Amino acid sequence: VQLQASGGGLVQAGGSLRLSCAASGRTFSRYVMAWFRQAPGKEREFVATIRRSSGHTYYADSVKGRFTISSDNAKNTVLLQMNSLKSEDTAVYYCAAKPDRGLPTIRDGGSYDYWGQGTLVTVSS
Repeated sequence: VQLQASGGGLVQAGGSLRLSCAASGRTFSRYVMAWFRQAPGKEREFVATIRRSSGHTYYADSVKGRFTISSDNAKNTVLLQMNSLKSEDTAVYYCAAKPDRGLPTIRDGGSYDYWGQGTLVTVSS
């Protein structure tokens, strides 16, 4: 299984970016796909996730209303549309995947089996 994240870059506060995660190596129809991020000097944190079988999405409170996660099942790609970006959104963003094992662990990065290489998002104020 391989996850390839892309789309990071430098953007001014208030701007938008769209991250993409291309998955390959198996069928991901019953998987959970997620985005996590890690800012300099901070621990990795959950951003958003989508359960591909149902399409249900879940967000961290810090990004709710600004970020949207979506899935293009035909292309095995998960997108993260990030709007109204803030300086505190600056981080390396990682996509992750795991078989859907239910809601209790959906925000727990330690429960994810596969990780992409990360893409850097820098928001200038």
